[in-house]
Amino acid sequence: MVSLQQTIREESGIEVPLPDLYPYFGIPSWEAMIKLGFSNPESAALRWEENFQALMYLTTPFDGVETTLEQLCKKGIVLGVVTSRHRSEFNSDPFLQKWSSFFTCTVCANDAPRHKPHPDPMLRFISCTGARPENVLFVGDTIYDQQCGHQAGTAFALATWGSRNGDVIPAEYYLKHPSDLLT
Repeated sequence: MVSLQQTIREESGIEVPLPDLYPYFGIPSWEAMIKLGFSNPESAALRWEENFQALMYLTTPFDGVETTLEQLCKKGIVLGVVTSRHRSEFNSDPFLQKWSSFFTCTVCANDAPRHKPHPDPMLRFISCTGARPENVLFVGDTIYDQQCGHQAGTAFALATWGSRNGDVIPAEYYLKHPSDLLT
């Protein structure tokens, strides 16, 4: 969100408080730029990605994510990623690249006809893995994740450790720590 804040400052000279930017988290960058009213959303989205890459050193994974991924894989759980990032954004994230061996399938924003909150990305994951929707648990931290999962027929677990919404998003499960997935 700091990179989005910086992009808005650079492109329009406006200072937007971080909490005002949270609604733009979890949707594709170009779509966020359209909603923010940029006349050239593609250019602004590219600038956002440049700023994101420049500030990547500020990002750290949530405590327990890597250990939980390792343990779920050891249990034979099929894991995947359904993200609003474009493939190039996903591929440039050092943590996601480090963990890529954990994921059977990765669905990015440009891999499905419609993006979250539509079910298309999750339906693509289901198709890719051969899973049955009723056996899939979509773990996410935004209302867009919940809507995508539910519309695709999956259960939803809110990762409250990363959500800006606390527990106000309807979910079958509310996870306080990544390791909660193990139980």
